[in-house]
Amino acid sequence: MKKLEGSKMAKVEPRVPMREQAPKERIGNFNEVPFGYSVEEAQREAARCLQCKKPKCVEGCPVEVNIPAFVKLIREGDFRGAIRKIKETNLLPAICGRVCPQETQCEARCVLGKKHEPVAIGRLERFAADWEREHGVEIPQCAPPTGNKIAIVGSGLAGLTVASDMAKLGYEVTVFEALHAPGGVLIYGIPEFRLPKAIVRAEVDGLQKMGVKFVYDYPIGRVETIDDLLARFDAVFIGVGAGAPIFMNIPGENLMGIYSANEYLTRSNLMRAYKFPEADTPIAKGKRVAVIGGGNVAMDSARTALRLGADTVTIVYRRTKKEMPARAEEVHHAEEEGVQFRLLTNPVAYHGDEKGWVREMECIK
Repeated sequence: MKKLEGSKMAKVEPRVPMREQAPKERIGNFNEVPFGYSVEEAQREAARCLQCKKPKCVEGCPVEVNIPAFVKLIREGDFRGAIRKIKETNLLPAICGRVCPQETQCEARCVLGKKHEPVAIGRLERFAADWEREHGVEIPQCAPPTGNKIAIVGSGLAGLTVASDMAKLGYEVTVFEALHAPGGVLIYGIPEFRLPKAIVRAEVDGLQKMGVKFVYDYPIGRVETIDDLLARFDAVFIGVGAGAPIFMNIPGENLMGIYSANEYLTRSNLMRAYKFPEADTPIAKGKRVAVIGGGNVAMDSARTALRLGADTVTIVYRRTKKEMPARAEEVHHAEEEGVQFRLLTNPVAYHGDEKGWVREMECIK
């Protein structure tokens, strides 16, 4: 695609689709759904970028990655240069390329997207990160030690981001994690088929090589307080996330068979319950499953239930499909896999049997 005089453009190539597992195949496993771009596919997609003089996409990126620059390097075949450019401001590209909501951030501001599909910035970021993992990861050079120590409470995306930034600036960083593995919601909340645990581990390994220390099974507030940490660190960052579930407080919520998404996904993801009895943690495997809500967590729960053997899975959401906060890609994947949608519907009560197990859900439409 070449620019013409003024704002006119030559014929725009369509967005390069990403190859993925077929729906009927993937509902029988927990493997990652998209396969990622090949070299040829990545370069074709990168060639769609207009290389704007005033790139709006960068304004839409929370960490201000120089998007036109790394996309241009991919187009030219300089994949090492592309990942170096990304890592100037983002040391977690393999994670962000998979789960960042690009359609509401960088891609939403893409100039090409005004009349055509925007450049697949997230997919290109993922390509560059995956290429580096296959061809050798370079550890960014850190500034000389400052002599100051930083404590980070929580090893989720916020904690890992702060850890990487502080380490690059020369601070001595220690991350305290209450669970037995790093990643926070990246490992206990997001399923393997959307974000493989190996990807998170690889990003954490990179931080450790930069000198970041991780302490596991160490819940701050019980083992130590924030005041205790401030007594031995120069600064403390609290990135504990929003892990406590919120219920609707309607009749029957305490019936057996009703779970918060937090518990359900933590059992399946962090504790590998989908491999029970190979893993130690069991999980309920319902045949008819209803999931309340329309966000990414709801889609993750519904798609997990399918993979655990449910006959039918239904998303029950109080608003319209257009108003769903879930990523469009996740809704699309759920529909492909056979998840049903009951929209403009909300539960008002649950009814159980004489043994205390949920059997019916009463809704208002």
